Amino acid sequence: MPTRARPIRLLVRAALVVAAFLLPAVAGATPSGPERAAGERPAADRPAAERPAVAIAAETGAIPEGGTRLTVVLSRPVEARAFVMERPDRAIVDLPEVNFQLPPEAGRKRDGLVASYRYGLFAPGRSRIVIDLAQAATVARVATSTRPRDGAVLLTIDLARSDREAFRRAAQAPEPARAAEVPAREGGDPRPLVIVDAGHGGIDPGAIAGNGVYEKDIVFGVAQGLVQRLEAGGRIRVQMTRDRDVFVPLNERVRIARDARADLFVSIHADSISAAPQVRGATIYTGSEKATDAESARLADRENKADAAAGADQGDGPGDVADILQELTLRETRGFSARFAKGLLTRLSGAMEMSVKPHREAGFRVLRSPDVPSVLVELGYLSSKRDLDLLLSDEWRANVTGQMAGAIEAFFAGRLPATVTARGADAPRIGRAAQIGPAPVSP
Repeated sequence: MPTRARPIRLLVRAALVVAAFLLPAVAGATPSGPERAAGERPAADRPAAERPAVAIAAETGAIPEGGTRLTVVLSRPVEARAFVMERPDRAIVDLPEVNFQLPPEAGRKRDGLVASYRYGLFAPGRSRIVIDLAQAATVARVATSTRPRDGAVLLTIDLARSDREAFRRAAQAPEPARAAEVPAREGGDPRPLVIVDAGHGGIDPGAIAGNGVYEKDIVFGVAQGLVQRLEAGGRIRVQMTRDRDVFVPLNERVRIARDARADLFVSIHADSISAAPQVRGATIYTGSEKATDAESARLADRENKADAAAGADQGDGPGDVADILQELTLRETRGFSARFAKGLLTRLSGAMEMSVKPHREAGFRVLRSPDVPSVLVELGYLSSKRDLDLLLSDEWRANVTGQMAGAIEAFFAGRLPATVTARGADAPRIGRAAQIGPAPVSP
């Protein structure tokens, strides 16, 4: 790598100086909710030695005997652990929390054994680099060193060619999905609780637009806007499955809603079809074992693989229907979901372009809660320039989140008593499908 080293070293010197000043700011996000561990202090409040290291550059290059090296430039040393996984073949590098400040194009170019790589927050206090392998390979070496001439800390991951049998023996099983830690629902607050789920996050970027924008960032901005609208209205309580750029397993998103005894779950995504840039428009999905069409089935299958791509076990979803009571609960839940989807479609149709089939069904894992009405909204296609321009427009987002908030309030309005304050903590819950008995609430 000597021919490329000089310009990189100059950039590294400048970046290290900038990182020294900006580290408290860029590492100072203050998470809350399920992503923040109990007692965890915001990064900006921690001593300098405890703040996340900053990754400021990365590059790949060839090493002897056909191997490939990934070098990450850090603001300070970190401990790293690396291993490989199959189906799909990839190398995993686990790190303490790292603030990745890499250029947008980092990890997208194929080089030797590295087909691509991605990075991000994997869990509270933990980051991860996932290297998609171009062929079977093992991690031959992981090392951290300090370059004396400019003070850069270099994390190097060396990959060596391997045959399939040796790779299979070295491969580890996926890490089990983490259990969610969700605050208990406030018994004295009668307002409906809505869980807003910003799709993807952390090491899982979702779809990537031609200009390098990540789906996870677009949908997170829309989710935040929806939360702000609902909180401003004061009639709905709201909670996010993630309130920062962190990876949350799919089944954990469902558990967050169920453990909080939510009344509605709204997952926000954006799609991409690079082979058909003319396709555009929003689609609302509800859960079903059988997809409406082949396109919906393919999309659900792609979304359902997010955990595996991040190196996490998919875990166990809600159990199979065991008796007639559970079957009735599931059926009623899907009725509520369809009712909300219809009202949301009516609102959004006047504010945005809808797809040819604006309401579809598919087996999305995040829509499998048996007792929380759930929908997934695909806001548009990152592969469509017209959709992407709108998704990046503050005015468009404000209009769309306003309509979504209106649909949510309308969904609950008919079931709210005349005076909200008169509702007791032990009264039937609003909007929850698991209200089966002699006098169920009408959807």
